Amino acid sequence: MRVSVSWLREYLDLPADLPAADLEQALVDLGIEVESIVDLRSTVTGALVVGEVLDIEELTGFKKPIRFCRVDVGAANGTGEPQEIVCGARNFAPGDRVVVILPGGVLPGGFAIGARKTYGRNSHGMICSAKELGLGDDHSGIIVLPEDTPAKPGDDARPVVGLDDVVVEVEITPDRGYALSVRGIARELAHALGVPFRDPGLAPAPGATAEPAYPVEVRDTVGCDRFAARMVRGIDPTAQTPGWMRQRLTVAGVRSISLPVDITNYVMLELGQPMHAFDAARITGTLVVRRAAAGEKVTTLDGVARTLTTEDMVICDDTGPVSLAAVMGGETSEVVASTTDVLFEAAHWDPVMVGRTARRHKLFSEAAKRWERGVDPALPLVAIERAVGLLTAHAGGTAGAEILDLDHVRPRTPVTLPVDLPGRRVGVAYSPERVVSLLEQVGCHVTRGVDRLGEDPGTAGVPAGGADVLTVVPPSWRPDLTDPADLVEEVVRLDGYDRVPSVLPTAPPGRGLTWQQRRRRAVARSLAERGYVEVLAHPFVAGSLADLLGLPADDPRRAAVRVANPLSEEEPLLRTTLLGPLLGILRRNLGRGHRDLALYEIGAVFHPRPGVGAPPAMGVDRRPTDAEFAAADAVVPDQPRHVAVVLTGDVEPAGWWGAGRPAGWADAVEAGRAVLAAADLPADRVEVRAAEHAPWHPGRCAELLVDGVVVGHAGELHPAVLAALELPKRTSAMELDLDALPAAPVAPAPTISGFPPALIDVALVVDERVPAAQVQQALVEGAGELLEGVRLFDVYASEQLGAGRRSLAYKLTFRAPDRTLTVEEAVAARDAAVARAAERFGATLRGA
Repeated sequence: MRVSVSWLREYLDLPADLPAADLEQALVDLGIEVESIVDLRSTVTGALVVGEVLDIEELTGFKKPIRFCRVDVGAANGTGEPQEIVCGARNFAPGDRVVVILPGGVLPGGFAIGARKTYGRNSHGMICSAKELGLGDDHSGIIVLPEDTPAKPGDDARPVVGLDDVVVEVEITPDRGYALSVRGIARELAHALGVPFRDPGLAPAPGATAEPAYPVEVRDTVGCDRFAARMVRGIDPTAQTPGWMRQRLTVAGVRSISLPVDITNYVMLELGQPMHAFDAARITGTLVVRRAAAGEKVTTLDGVARTLTTEDMVICDDTGPVSLAAVMGGETSEVVASTTDVLFEAAHWDPVMVGRTARRHKLFSEAAKRWERGVDPALPLVAIERAVGLLTAHAGGTAGAEILDLDHVRPRTPVTLPVDLPGRRVGVAYSPERVVSLLEQVGCHVTRGVDRLGEDPGTAGVPAGGADVLTVVPPSWRPDLTDPADLVEEVVRLDGYDRVPSVLPTAPPGRGLTWQQRRRRAVARSLAERGYVEVLAHPFVAGSLADLLGLPADDPRRAAVRVANPLSEEEPLLRTTLLGPLLGILRRNLGRGHRDLALYEIGAVFHPRPGVGAPPAMGVDRRPTDAEFAAADAVVPDQPRHVAVVLTGDVEPAGWWGAGRPAGWADAVEAGRAVLAAADLPADRVEVRAAEHAPWHPGRCAELLVDGVVVGHAGELHPAVLAALELPKRTSAMELDLDALPAAPVAPAPTISGFPPALIDVALVVDERVPAAQVQQALVEGAGELLEGVRLFDVYASEQLGAGRRSLAYKLTFRAPDRTLTVEEAVAARDAAVARAAERFGATLRGA
């Protein structure tokens, strides 16, 4: 939010010589992030003066309309002669007063102004727009000063357009909606600087009358618990927004539209109460405030026809919805150039409803931003009185005596706060009197008593066995104060965060990473060393993902957890597999020109626990009991941690050294083996065998087992999946459940032999359905203790071997710990290994 210091001064007594640095520090100390503090006087240098347009010559023959203007700038140019300026804007006419920067001046951004020849004419200076002066984003036309502006040609234009002010821009956190107003920021500065504050929200305002300003029916008092309205009749439709108001709106980044609309925006910025102005002549019948019907439509002020849901709220007349409540008004009832009767509306809406509606329709109006953060429900009548006063003062008309106020606001719930809780939480000794004083500064009503078995003896001391407590009723403008922790934060914030000691907790001895954390780091390091790049995907997926991945109807991965308030309605579910988001990242990188990709992710997947019910309600005033925690944990979805990889393109690049090698299903299987090896699981406990499991190709899919339990799958993705996701052919993937892996056993120290190895290769012909891993296991069992290592290095099939047969070639390494093996010993060990394979699988030596 952007606000001028001169506006703030209307409600608090800021020191006249307050440095900008002190103002910034005061806001930062209160926990308000300051984006910038700009002294507008320093943003434009040189002669910036008021000019009066004497005459305009339209230049033709150019691609866009160009005007050659003679402008009276008084004696500012040193000659008193009219200044000749070329300008492309068309929103001004002879006789208008404008803002002119003369040659030698410099605009914001370092844009220097000089005299030059352009469009065949000499131009001496520039007629300025609000954007060029850094006053706002409006570049549709130059600034035309109101007729009542007292400045004459040649006068300094800085005070006229507000460039003699200081502008503060702050970033407001979601819990401090009250600070999205001049009222809120002024109150905060009053606390920080210790100066008086005049609250505009406490201005007197007449209450409801027996006769309403307009017939209104509120059918949902949860979504709208207060609705106020008042009519102003007979205004001058040609009345212009006064210059001072337009200037403040411009500084705040709000475009001036018309006087009634500008007044609603001005009051919203001033008090924090969003309002709406209806053209009373364009609404028919009773106004009804209700939830929308599914599929109902309304065309909002931005010209978009919006389809509504049953959670949206609308304001309707006899013709249907005329406003998307709390977010944006409708076209059919907006104030237009001929409006003479204005109905002002100020209400109080449910923040949750507004937030969801704004996100659903992607319509983050200034009103919606305030409603979802919380607005003071005591403001509607004050805001309407302020708006009515401004409109009648500048556009005439008669304010109706009838006032509507349908008030269903519930009183604030008192919060019980142990008086010593702030001190216990942050380590600062706050006296009870100091705690009470700070909470009363916030606007809370505080009573002090004793909590002892329901007794309340008053404030005359604390009897033995009692606890000194405060009963705090938060003010209406602070909906974020609902728990003792919120009040503690306010005490600490106003007393000063700088008083809170910075004490680092002492780490208990003997702690460190858990074995699960060490395993995850080892897995990540192993994959990175093999050329995989880690990515972090959002865990949210679309409901159609299961179909895209070709998951069977009974696949448990189809049951997904739906997020109650999703970031996007297109992706409302939590992932049950890492592959969906990971393949989305793969496709995004392919679309950006990358062709050879190897990605991995380690993250949680989410599996619902059906039939567990709702979690118990727990506050923040104490730690949950073990039973409460167990009941809440039982509702939380199961969240096992998985690791997944995806590959496409070349895994080994081509170059002058030779051809590259494309990634394939075997690389995905090897990635699974690498993960299990990094998890310190012995190879004899790991098994890889053929399988069929979506979304993998049924003929190129392997399942990974540990101790006979399936923990993951790897291989080439199904062609139908690749086509649906628009991915290249032969794209491969692996996904493995890290939490399903058993803890690594204690590994004995290896025995290292200094004697030379005996290397023997064997090629065994077996049935093509026999897994190579099982043949390898048979060789290990048959070879005995002399076998140091075995590795598959070739797979071969041909007509000579016979149909359905293939050759598996293994490299066997034999070594003895205490001697050099003889040829006879090595051959005997090899023969024993081959004999075991022949016994179990009918294997024969190739060529024998």
